[in-house]
Amino acid sequence: MSLLPDIPRLYTALAEWCACLIYILAMGRRRINGWRLAGVLTGALVGQSVFLHFTGLRFTGALERGVTDLVWLFCMALAIGLMFLLLWGCCRGTLMDSGYCCVRAFVLAEFAASLEWQLHCFFWPAGEAPALPALGLLAAVYGAVFSGIWLLERGHVPKDGPLGINRKELGSAVVIGIAVFAVSNLGFLSTHTPFSAVYDSGVFIIRTVVDLGGLAILYAHHIQCCELRTRWELESMEQVLQNQYLQYQQSKESIDLINRKYHDLKHQIAALRSESDPDRREAFLDQMDREIKVYEAQNKTGSPVLDTILTSKSLYCVQHGITFTSVADGRLLRFLDVMDTCTIFGNILDNAIEYAGTLAQPERRLIHLSLSAQKGFLLLRVENYCEAPLSFQGGLPVTTKGDTAYHGYGLKSVRHAVEKYGGSLTVRQDDRWVEVKALIPLPEEDAAGRDTAQ
Repeated sequence: MSLLPDIPRLYTALAEWCACLIYILAMGRRRINGWRLAGVLTGALVGQSVFLHFTGLRFTGALERGVTDLVWLFCMALAIGLMFLLLWGCCRGTLMDSGYCCVRAFVLAEFAASLEWQLHCFFWPAGEAPALPALGLLAAVYGAVFSGIWLLERGHVPKDGPLGINRKELGSAVVIGIAVFAVSNLGFLSTHTPFSAVYDSGVFIIRTVVDLGGLAILYAHHIQCCELRTRWELESMEQVLQNQYLQYQQSKESIDLINRKYHDLKHQIAALRSESDPDRREAFLDQMDREIKVYEAQNKTGSPVLDTILTSKSLYCVQHGITFTSVADGRLLRFLDVMDTCTIFGNILDNAIEYAGTLAQPERRLIHLSLSAQKGFLLLRVENYCEAPLSFQGGLPVTTKGDTAYHGYGLKSVRHAVEKYGGSLTVRQDDRWVEVKALIPLPEEDAAGRDTAQ
């Protein structure tokens, strides 16, 4: 068959570099930014070009004289390793995330380089072309391919968190990448296979089509992984919501029973007072009466749901030596669904109680909740003391529990519930104090009423 010129090594290095750049930009959550990122990217392009030049490695998989198959495969593995190091060094993610993006970037680079050079050889079969038209074709093809992939990828990559790739997802992506690379390069290794073409033009077509198919398969695989992960998170948050609602129902029953007991106790105190008792006993009974009245008066916010939640959490805090105070206008919660109210307040307070429970000194176990209306917004603020510095991911604290597959969804469910009403949730730590703040727009009638009242 007639020999066609192979892809220039600079084109190969540029394709691999551009593919990595697409995923670095799409990820958004990077280790370095600004001039440092620009310097690393520039160095990576130069390093990749120099490596391909001195090893004789060609993107198409063709072998030069004197280079054995094993040496060629070893050099190919090193080139992929350089892509992996660039992705891992620039993006904040796990090793599996970087490996997953590396596989996808490599197949993307193969397709872009193969397509561009196939078109180049179509217009200039001998491979020699005027510099300006050749560079124009290179810029047009690479620009179209990589811009299109970036537009597709940016909607399916988290901006403020890792991909969360597991071993099975990484393994399946690696298998797909190896299969695509092997089939697309068989024609360059040997013409005596069922998948090899007789002519160079056929080899180019097979390689481009196989790379395009591999690119499509990896994209479909990624979409499926994202959908499964989203479904899992929604199911986990739904489970959290259901648990909070069950806690609310159980607490309501317990508090109703306690209230009945206190009501009976008040009658018992009245009966005791009718008897002839010493002054000390009378004073003791007076104190009991005052404490009961204080208990009855607290957590009467105007929202039965919030009253139940706050009372339940208050009782738990008393039992575990945690000081919990609250100033809340529950009437503002009329527009919230009962389950959303349970989710928001239950999960935020559970997190605060969990942090407070880890403190050795009882005087530092402090939690304060405030709920008020400010400028047409419902403002919920929960503050608690926390000695340990928190790690944040996606604007939320990373769970401190070992099993991250089943924990860490509490505040995610809170954010989901808050955003359901057009609100926002922010969490920050300042001088060992953790502040969780939720802002939700009040309905017009409630906002107008509160502004008039104020």
